[in-house]
Amino acid sequence: MRATEIKPNVYWVGAIDWSIRDFHGYSTPEGSTYNAYLIVDEKIALFDTVKRPFKADLIKHISQVTDPARIDYIVVNHVELDHSGALPEMVELVKPKKIICSANGKKALLAHFHREDWPYEVVETGSTVSLGSKTVRFIETRMLHWPDSMMSYLEQDRLLISQDGFGQHWATSERFDDEVDRSELMYQSAKYYANILLPYSPLVQKLLADVRSSGIEIDMIAPDHGLIWRSDPGRIIDAWDRWSRQETVEKAIVVYDTMWQSTEMMARAVADGVQEGGVSVKVMNLGACHRSDVITDLLDARAVVLGSSTINNNMLPRMADLLCYMKGLRPAPKIAAAFGSYGWGGEAVKLINAAMEEMNFEIVDQGLRVNYVPTADDLAQCAELGRRIARAVRGEDGG
Repeated sequence: MRATEIKPNVYWVGAIDWSIRDFHGYSTPEGSTYNAYLIVDEKIALFDTVKRPFKADLIKHISQVTDPARIDYIVVNHVELDHSGALPEMVELVKPKKIICSANGKKALLAHFHREDWPYEVVETGSTVSLGSKTVRFIETRMLHWPDSMMSYLEQDRLLISQDGFGQHWATSERFDDEVDRSELMYQSAKYYANILLPYSPLVQKLLADVRSSGIEIDMIAPDHGLIWRSDPGRIIDAWDRWSRQETVEKAIVVYDTMWQSTEMMARAVADGVQEGGVSVKVMNLGACHRSDVITDLLDARAVVLGSSTINNNMLPRMADLLCYMKGLRPAPKIAAAFGSYGWGGEAVKLINAAMEEMNFEIVDQGLRVNYVPTADDLAQCAELGRRIARAVRGEDGG
């Protein structure tokens, strides 16, 4: 890869991680990028670095534009190590006059790297730094998704360098949104939001309101992961608005794990009932679907139906894993129900219901349990449960 000019004298100089497949428990089958940006003006500024194993790529890309030793400032928008891992080596190489960060950013840098001697300059929302012909304005975005997070707005270019905002985990040789398949881009963006930003949705709403009220004009968004939004940045802003409001559509997901296919038979019958009720449905076997893909589909689903066999007086481990992961992401309440096959105890359904009640889900049925292999009558009850879910999704009587 080569450095890419994204605005006059503004360059992408980051790195592409083609091989990463897991990001804190979120599956990344398409890899990711660690985007860093270089502005060449009277002062030269580097915005974020990269994950430490990719520092050679960062240095190579900077060197395609200028001598790295000429960099005056390093701006740390976000301290997480996929963006700051190479920072100590870059500080040693560059010897910057300033390391610009938020107050929380300085605390986090000290906690990570224990360097009191670095030339920190703390900024806050509204602070500006002149690079010569270009002015950078800073916007603190605390808890999106770390306390230190901030964005940098290049006023003359109407460019928002948005750190982890508006990104995707997607490794591509292309740099811009209009160079890739749009449907895949929006799917990867939704997956990123659902698995990273969902718990902070009220803060996303506040950020979007603050950006609107500030009057800043944005014609390009350059995130720290994935593609740069140059053709229609309003599209991803509007999508984040919808996702942070947790708007849903008439859709249900049926998610299950199974031992000897009895719970799988139940899942398919429930899904048939949902479809018969006129509601879109997706069936997801946890043996084949990663938890982060389930959460992506949960983002706009109005209902979720969870099924598990019982093992050792508990639910199957992959269902327990999903529920633990889901609770941490704090989705808005969903219409919900549980089901499962069992041999002699049958505790899984009760435990799934308890977890969903803890998330304030609206449980429309106390759950269906089938001893060993479902009969035709059992499957008819499963289909009726699906129809009840559909009625609830459509706002009709769920009883």
